[in-house]
Amino acid sequence: MSAAENQTTNGTPDTPAGPRPEPLRFFGTTWVDHSGGYTGRRIGVAVGSLAAAAAACFVLRIAYDGLRIADIGSFVSLLMVVMFAICSALAFRHTWSGYTTRPDPDRQASLRGLLSIGFIGSLLAYFFRSLTEAPGEKLHRAEYEKARAEYDKRVTRRSGNPSRKRRRNS
Repeated sequence: MSAAENQTTNGTPDTPAGPRPEPLRFFGTTWVDHSGGYTGRRIGVAVGSLAAAAAACFVLRIAYDGLRIADIGSFVSLLMVVMFAICSALAFRHTWSGYTTRPDPDRQASLRGLLSIGFIGSLLAYFFRSLTEAPGEKLHRAEYEKARAEYDKRVTRRSGNPSRKRRRNS
């Protein structure tokens, strides 16, 4: 879009100058001022993530029953339960901490398999976070406010006509 297309009829830009907020999944940029059905979206996200976690537990229960019917032994059944419990706990912690700090991309890539196995923990972290805010809102808000403050500082730093500036007598 050209600069001329980005102008309204009175000649001013449509959007304010400076940094723009980063959109969040399911929320867009409504997290900035909590408008546009923000509360309804949070409720929907909470219900959806809890329903997905419950469905995932049901599927795991069917898989566990399949192992029990196959009569492969109690050790393998116990191993499967412990593996899903540990992976879910680690996925919960990793997802929860990802809402307050940016995760390292290399670490994220190395944990992809573990996070896939512990997807129930990630869904539960998403559910619990959505009870208080949009998941990731705190991190994005801090980054946006910091960028906004830096932009405002840059813009106001050079105000006035420099040729009229008083010179010090030394």
